[in-house]
Parts: sequence; structure tokens; C-alpha cells
Amino acid sequence: MTDQEEQSPKEARRKEKRATEEIRRSAREQAIEEDQKARKTKRAEKRATEEIRQSARDQARRKGTLTREQAIAEALEARKLKAKKQPPE
Repeated sequence: MTDQEEQSPKEARRKEKRATEEIRRSAREQAIEEDQKARKTKRAEKRATEEIRQSARDQARRKGTLTREQAIAEALEARKLKAKKQPPE
């Protein structure tokens, strides 16, 4: 066998090995990209859920504050009316 005849099968094996490695590398990169995309989606969903929860907490807090302020205003008004109704001593 000549050198060229021996190199031809070796070269074919090298090319096949390179092609196989390229396929593996491509598959690995694709898997990484899909994983990153899934993680990004999960983070976005989690963030959206947390924003909704935070909005609900803020709304409840504002409602509580408004209720307290209204109660204080009503109590103050009641005291003023009571003071007007009582004759001076």
C-alpha cells in the first residue's frame, strides 16, 4: 500500500471524527441555548407573578391607610360636633 492509499482512509476517519464532533458541539450548544431560554422564561414568569403580588400588597396597604385616615377624619368631625353641641361652662 502506498502512503497516499493509507492516508485516504485515515483522512476519511479524521473527517468523520471532525463531523461527529461538530454535530456533538452543535447539539450541546443548542441544549445550552434551550436551557437558557427556559430559565429566562421561568424568571420572567416568576417576576410577573411577584409584581402582581406586590401590586396587590400595595393596593391593600393603600386601602388600609385610606380607611384609617377616614376613621380619623370622622372621629375628628364627631369631636367637633360634640364640642359645638355642649354648652360652654
